[in-house]
Amino acid sequence: MHRTDLTSDQLLAIIFDYMAKITGETSLDRVLVLMANMGREMIVADRCTVWLIDEIRQELYTTVAHGVKEIRIPAGSGVVGHAIATGEPVIIEDAYADPRHNADNDRKSGYVTKSMITIPFRNNDGSIIGAYQAVNKLTESETFTKRDMELLSLAASYAGKSLESVMLHLEIADTQREIISTMGEIGELRSKETGNHVRRVAEYSYELALTLGLPEREADVLRTASPMHDIGKVAIPDAVLNKPGKLTDEEYDTIKAHTKIGHQLLRGSRRELLLAASIVAEQHHEKWDGSGYPNGLRGEEIHIYGRITAVADVFDALSAERVYKAAWPLERIEKLFHEERGRHFDPEIVDAFFECLPRLVQIRDRLSD
Repeated sequence: MHRTDLTSDQLLAIIFDYMAKITGETSLDRVLVLMANMGREMIVADRCTVWLIDEIRQELYTTVAHGVKEIRIPAGSGVVGHAIATGEPVIIEDAYADPRHNADNDRKSGYVTKSMITIPFRNNDGSIIGAYQAVNKLTESETFTKRDMELLSLAASYAGKSLESVMLHLEIADTQREIISTMGEIGELRSKETGNHVRRVAEYSYELALTLGLPEREADVLRTASPMHDIGKVAIPDAVLNKPGKLTDEEYDTIKAHTKIGHQLLRGSRRELLLAASIVAEQHHEKWDGSGYPNGLRGEEIHIYGRITAVADVFDALSAERVYKAAWPLERIEKLFHEERGRHFDPEIVDAFFECLPRLVQIRDRLSD
């Protein structure tokens, strides 16, 4: 059944609705879905695809295409490649009569492409970063018009800049993750630990956070930040940090200072991941009953990130074999956590620990040294 083009009021309603959704979104995949849906609704198309450029592989790809899974094509190929290469929109009334159309995907899926419109979109610098492609007009004429091109160009102009913002946000977050992971491993190497220690603690923390019911995004922030829990050890003298025998009281105070040092190294950042790392660095040795360090915080005065990392860190310290000690058997570890529930550790997190213990053991075995 044929549909009609939207009225101006209907168009405005769609534009404002999607503008609000896209502006508040930080997930690349969800922004792409919203862009595809907005384009499809605005010009009354059957399907809409959002193409992006993979500069490294010299390909065009889409992770969001109505009715199909990810598609990758060589840069410059197909109608979308032509539109991106020339920077000009393309309207096609009969796709199979146009040599630029690649009909292989239709043959694989059984879909019949008739009309098509493809619009490149640009970032804030004016560089093309992808393209909208709408397929099969659903009105009686079954062909896209100049008005459709203007509407989709409007959507492309707005959505392209929003997309760049999300991609930049993700690039910054990825850079922070890389820095945090590398610095965490440096901290462990100073204390003769292994890089796998910080990776295991990160994965344990993530599992514990999810089991506790924290949102997935918060759990991921903690997983990223927790490798920095011992970064303050970079400032502790080797003679103290790696002393084989019993520490004097003065030497123990020096070791404990790594929590304050780590916090001071990270606290100046306004970035979410580094701020979370500063909390973990300072509070992972605090204890539920207030007997921990460096600030003697008690109960929920300790940030949830610090409380979770404390459990993850102790579990790994006890369950992993080191040159200076054997790994504890699981029964002995379980006994300790039962004993320290409500003393060293938050009771709720200990309960979560036992609930997800089989998964923690799997992580330990997968990331063994």
